[in-house]
Amino acid sequence: MLKYFLTLFCTVLLYGEAYTHFVILGDPHLPGKNITQKEKVLHTINRWNDVDAVIAVGDLCEWLGNPQEYAFVKTYFEALKKPLLPIVGNHDYLYADDATENEKLPKGTPQLQEEKLQTFRQMFGLQKLYYSFIKDGYFLVFLSTDSFQHLAQIDEKQLLWLRNELEKNRHLPTIIFFHAPLDKTLSNYKHFVNTPSFIAQPADKIQHLIAQNPQIFIWVSGHTHTSPKEESFASTINIYENQVTNIHNTDMNKETIWTNSLFLYHDKVVIKTYNHNEHAWINSLERVIFPPTLRLKR
Repeated sequence: MLKYFLTLFCTVLLYGEAYTHFVILGDPHLPGKNITQKEKVLHTINRWNDVDAVIAVGDLCEWLGNPQEYAFVKTYFEALKKPLLPIVGNHDYLYADDATENEKLPKGTPQLQEEKLQTFRQMFGLQKLYYSFIKDGYFLVFLSTDSFQHLAQIDEKQLLWLRNELEKNRHLPTIIFFHAPLDKTLSNYKHFVNTPSFIAQPADKIQHLIAQNPQIFIWVSGHTHTSPKEESFASTINIYENQVTNIHNTDMNKETIWTNSLFLYHDKVVIKTYNHNEHAWINSLERVIFPPTLRLKR
């Protein structure tokens, strides 16, 4: 307890106000490209003394989610000295272990898909593939892709769990982490953006849940590989239904790797973007998002 208060005091002393710092890794795709640069990203994050946790928003595996890729994922994240909060993306479980000669990705059998989901859960010591907790007055929800109709869909069981969790925590400003973004929170800068397999599904039920839960105000995603070079990476189009700001995160396979950080203060969330090649924060992309004013349910 004393150590906690000393850490809190030092944080306030250095930064003027206490906050929680989450670093977002979008689509690591391991091993993938630029391995040395990906390793340097972890080394940089390890040196940031104020990081509370690292959140990997799916597609930790490069392509197939086969044993070789999972072995690399395990080795890679062993170098991370911060707590890791991972969620499942389509490349972590959806496909068969071997690609065809023309590099198309056949879906695995339901049994194989379930085995890969359990491999993910066990590797990271998760009780469930989707989970939530309260941190410094915010309700944080972590959803995992686990259905088979679209590339990024949650099944009915997870949807029911989400509905119940939101109902129990209506008084807390809520941030949701999921592999795919909300519909139409990007411009159509590529042919697949805003198509059914590249938005959070089931889209109609998620839309209804968001409308019924005004406490949801941030949605954090990967999947589309949208980089800070894209104009709609950080723009007004990111606001869904005039309520939720979608924070897009690019993948880690590009020559330049960027990560977003969420700084949770008691009265605001600050989003900052870091260029790991230039070792610099991109000031022009900094955003401040204020939580909604909520009335306690009577």
